[in-house]
Amino acid sequence: MRKRIGLKLIALAIIATFLMAVPAGPACAAKPVELVLATATTGGTYYPVGVALSTLWSLKLRNEKPAAIKVNPITSAGSGENINMLKGKEVEMAILQGLFGKMAWNGTDIYKGKPMKDLRSITLLWPNVEHFVIYQGKVKTGTITDIEGLKFSIGRAGSGTERSGLTIMSGVGMGRDDVKAEYLGYFESSKAMKDKRVEGANLCAGPPVAAVTDLFATPGMKVQILEFTDEQLKAINAKTAYPGFRYKIPANTYPGQKMEIKTIAQPNFLGIRADADPAIVYTLTKTIYENLPYLYAIHQATKFMKLELATSGLPCPLHPGALKYYQEVGGVMIPDSLIPPGS
Repeated sequence: MRKRIGLKLIALAIIATFLMAVPAGPACAAKPVELVLATATTGGTYYPVGVALSTLWSLKLRNEKPAAIKVNPITSAGSGENINMLKGKEVEMAILQGLFGKMAWNGTDIYKGKPMKDLRSITLLWPNVEHFVIYQGKVKTGTITDIEGLKFSIGRAGSGTERSGLTIMSGVGMGRDDVKAEYLGYFESSKAMKDKRVEGANLCAGPPVAAVTDLFATPGMKVQILEFTDEQLKAINAKTAYPGFRYKIPANTYPGQKMEIKTIAQPNFLGIRADADPAIVYTLTKTIYENLPYLYAIHQATKFMKLELATSGLPCPLHPGALKYYQEVGGVMIPDSLIPPGS
């Protein structure tokens, strides 16, 4: 699994940006502590943000004492595989949907009877915003239930997109059989809509989502992002493990989008195993929040990250190293549910 460490072109661009921004220093003689961060596929938001985080840590902590810290990002199928790799100790950290963190920690749904009680959180990252996009000609109510009966891409089989989409659908009384399901990635879904092979797609991510922008910007394409009523949001949260909250996509986020869109979102967060060295996790957390401008410059999704929001919506307890940093710096709400067992 570790052989898949490869930053490709986007990673090289990010590294080049950081190399220009971070002053060079003497190399640390001690052998670095190496950590692996699982992200997702290169077409989404997890991968570029994971590369940005890894590059920040590796450059800022290359002279850390007693040993440098180096973080290597790897691609994956997303949250589901990331949970499995954390369990199997193939990676030390992972970017995860709040839904998967909540299910794994509590041992519910796909993890029923198999709780992952050694899962810990470091920080909230950014909201995973639901974009259920369909042709305008298929709109009836303007809400999520309009996907019923459509030839609809619900995400790659086994992906976090598929799981979160099916979870949301179940909350409003729908299931896989209520759509003519296709299992496509984001740009595959966009192309399929442009080719009229599907009538809609689930494209959840931090806005603006490139695949959604592509659809809105295509001449002749008339698409709409479906909304969620307050009642639908309440039903989803009450009936499923989805940790949803209201999210409004501002007008003009996408080409020709003149009105605000009332959708929903769940948190994405940085997860880690409980057995990670608290001193290292403390340093990683501190480095993030002392260098937010570096992250903001790399990817728009990271602009949601603020110290006062670091613990918002986290589905499992903090790692003791992260807890120590938040207690020291102050200004961070830490509910009892996020206190690590034994602290």
